[in-house]
Amino acid sequence: MLDAALKAQLGTYLERITEPVELVASLDERTASREMRELLEEIAALSPKIAVRFDGDDAPRPSFSISRAGAGMGLRFAAVPMGHEFTSLVLALLQAGGHPPKLDAETIEQIRALQRHDGGDFVFETWMSLSCHNCPDVVQALNLMAVLNPRIRHVAIDGGLFKDEVEARRIMAVPTVFLNGEVFASGRMEIGEILAKIDTGAAARDAAKLAAKAPFDVLVVGAGPAGAAAAVYAARKGIRTGIVAERFGGQTLDTLGIENYPSVAETQGPKFAAALEAQARAYGVDLMNGQRVTALEPAARPGGTITLTLAGGAVLKSRSVILAPGARWRNVDVPGEAEYRNRGVAYCPHCDGPLFKGRKVAVIGGGNSGVEAAIDLAGLVEHVTLLEFADALKADAVLVAKLRSLPNVAIHTNARTTEITGDGQKVSGLVFADRASGAEHRVELAGVFVQIGLVPNTEWLKGRVELSRHGEIVVDAKGATSLPGVFAAGDATTVPYKQIVIAAGDGAKAALSAFEHLIRTPG
Repeated sequence: MLDAALKAQLGTYLERITEPVELVASLDERTASREMRELLEEIAALSPKIAVRFDGDDAPRPSFSISRAGAGMGLRFAAVPMGHEFTSLVLALLQAGGHPPKLDAETIEQIRALQRHDGGDFVFETWMSLSCHNCPDVVQALNLMAVLNPRIRHVAIDGGLFKDEVEARRIMAVPTVFLNGEVFASGRMEIGEILAKIDTGAAARDAAKLAAKAPFDVLVVGAGPAGAAAAVYAARKGIRTGIVAERFGGQTLDTLGIENYPSVAETQGPKFAAALEAQARAYGVDLMNGQRVTALEPAARPGGTITLTLAGGAVLKSRSVILAPGARWRNVDVPGEAEYRNRGVAYCPHCDGPLFKGRKVAVIGGGNSGVEAAIDLAGLVEHVTLLEFADALKADAVLVAKLRSLPNVAIHTNARTTEITGDGQKVSGLVFADRASGAEHRVELAGVFVQIGLVPNTEWLKGRVELSRHGEIVVDAKGATSLPGVFAAGDATTVPYKQIVIAAGDGAKAALSAFEHLIRTPG
């Protein structure tokens, strides 16, 4: 199951285990059970501290638990965790075996102190797919919580192995997390976001901590490539720098492959985001993750402090601000889209595509993202219908040629999507109109993937800084906005070409401009 190189690498990692680990598998007659047995036997052979048994009788089957010997940890994989989840398996082995997690002491203590008011356990289930690059963050966070707190149990379930239950629970997107049998969340989540949802006192504690912070010299809103680059450039000037963001990495967390960043031949979005965060931390940037800014108040006088208000009520102050809030997927805004989001309407073909294997789907959007999505999906599903509003596809010629060569793809240009239909529980079809003839067409399908571009996260800035008619922050050549001391960078600005390398460069420019503003403006 594991090749020689991977075995050698894994063996090196497993040397970090300090406590005995026990793996207990519950198997059946399926091929996946044989693969699971082979994988676990190979892992156990790599470390004297790992023992494996195959006499488990726990549901679901196949599955296996990972526990420190005698500790009874509630950590289980109902999957053969290869692909994107192999790292989740390795981390679970290390953490169960006593290797310390890369988590601050305060968060570890918060996890250990969690308990339900009724005295019961937190029982989490994460439904994922092995090709989903958003799933490992959720799986790894909940696995670690199960290692640290005996009142938390978690099972990571490969939806491809349990298709009947996927249908019964109407799971149409991954990752989907259930807590004690009820839907808890869908989509990528970091450990701080999970804790904020289940620890009812966390918001008040965070607000108090944030409110106590001294004013910053530069405060960056957003932690994608633009925000991270701005923070690094500012911190290197030796000034007090902070980042406040909902999630570190921004859109790169949802990007599967990055192959056009200078000096980096190829990487994955989450890995790139982790490197951004590590670099910011190395320069002493104050990272305030999992926080949403809701309002900006300009300085009352030249050289005064700008005020940012957070969703939790905390207030932060800074002598200058760099806005890098990024953008999000644009909605089609037709009947049925909101009603069936995560129930057949999806925005990430890499994550959710495997759930539609052998079925019919549509892709809305004929740019690079849409055409790439259609090509990827064509290898999984029965048929792909691609709809483009304009009279021609806008993707690169090489992508269009590849798409047209696929036998199970139908392309409709001049197509205006008017409705996404469903049976009340999940998507059943789509309606579009031919813009040239006016004829209406109905397509029966199981999923709709929306790939029509981005919308800037700037609603909270209306009336504060000048915005374009598209909602983008208007900036000059130095990244300055219409407010003194407030600069902006990245996909939320009027700068053309929304690319990682451009966002990073503009973030650096905004930081240099903010520093120039500080040294020229008396405090």
